[in-house]
Amino acid sequence: MNDPYTTQFVRSPARLKDHPALVLNADFRPLSYFPLSLWPWQEAVKAAFLDRVAIVAEYEEVARSPSLEIRLPSVVVLREYVKPARLAAFTRFNLFLRDEFRCQYCGAKGDLTFDHVVPRAAGGRTTWENVVAACGPCNLRKGSRSLRQAGMRLAKAPGRPTAGALQNVGRKFPPNHLHDSWMDYLYWDAELEP
Repeated sequence: MNDPYTTQFVRSPARLKDHPALVLNADFRPLSYFPLSLWPWQEAVKAAFLDRVAIVAEYEEVARSPSLEIRLPSVVVLREYVKPARLAAFTRFNLFLRDEFRCQYCGAKGDLTFDHVVPRAAGGRTTWENVVAACGPCNLRKGSRSLRQAGMRLAKAPGRPTAGALQNVGRKFPPNHLHDSWMDYLYWDAELEP
């Protein structure tokens, strides 16, 4: 519809759609760093009304209903502590995160796949200790040969990361958008490098 009068009477909630809330555990640390623990503003408002979270920072933007007006939460903290997982799930994403989204043979970024260090044809298993991130060219070059046969070396030996170790790696990859109100809660507990 290109009717010029329609826009006067139809409200567009689009201005409210991009206001996620950073979700903190009861200890004021994000539930996760990568991906960053974010809720849509609707979920944050609902959790606040159900008294599951406390709102600690807000956007300037306001949501209105016929009987209520509320500023959108930008940071919420859970009322009850959620114990973080100790073991990291063995997923493609977590594997790439462990390897910092780099080929473990040449260091290339982007367009990654995974490679079995000890090839499956030679009895290699699909485990944390035997699978690494690899770019397509390196994966093809190695094929189903051993590292020695292919004349290749690993940047670091693969191993099973803890969930905490993955969270620490995730801090190196902030999302495209970080609201100013989030900064006080994101990196205050990061270990400082010498």
